[in-house]
Amino acid sequence: MNLNSAAGAFAPFESLAAQLLPHIADGDDGSHDVAHILRVFKNAMRIQAEEGGNALTLAAAVLLHDCVAVEKNSPIRAQASALAAAKASDILKNLGWAERDIAAVAHAITTHSFSANLLPETLEAKILQDADRLDAIGMVGAARCFYIAGRLGSGLYDPLDPLATYRPLDDKRFAIDHFETKLFKLADGFQTSAGRALASERHQRLKSFLAMFIDEI
Repeated sequence: MNLNSAAGAFAPFESLAAQLLPHIADGDDGSHDVAHILRVFKNAMRIQAEEGGNALTLAAAVLLHDCVAVEKNSPIRAQASALAAAKASDILKNLGWAERDIAAVAHAITTHSFSANLLPETLEAKILQDADRLDAIGMVGAARCFYIAGRLGSGLYDPLDPLATYRPLDDKRFAIDHFETKLFKLADGFQTSAGRALASERHQRLKSFLAMFIDEI
């Protein structure tokens, strides 16, 4: 995707997107690409419209939240958001942002990650966490789950015990195990009322998807 043309999709922050999109992480991870950033941006703006908060801070945090790429199976996965926050801080400093505003963006980025297991303290941080987690449930969440499983060389499911009735869950070996180990748990942890409403709807879609998947196999 051409980043110059992509910036236009981030209205009303096209200029900010044009500045920040060139700094997104290089690589071939289609679950953390410009399309993911745009979906998170749309989620965030939808929540912000109901909850309030500083939209510019939020937009910057969304655009840079995955600016450091760390694979899901990396031993430093839990540090990914902190690394991204540090890189984002340098980028915004070079663009002349005030220290207070940089700190607000960095906090949102640091606490957005499920792996980091940190509590967001500002409204913008809560919205970013919710917006990012919305992309992990629902139909997009299912698609990303199988995409990542393919990147990591996992199977789709255990043919003898797909729902892990008689074995331990192992989402490193079987993609659908990830539904129980993580994806079904996400809806309970949303920070905002608007985020929780969207999460409840997408959670039900994810449950329906798994039920249909099991029916077919």
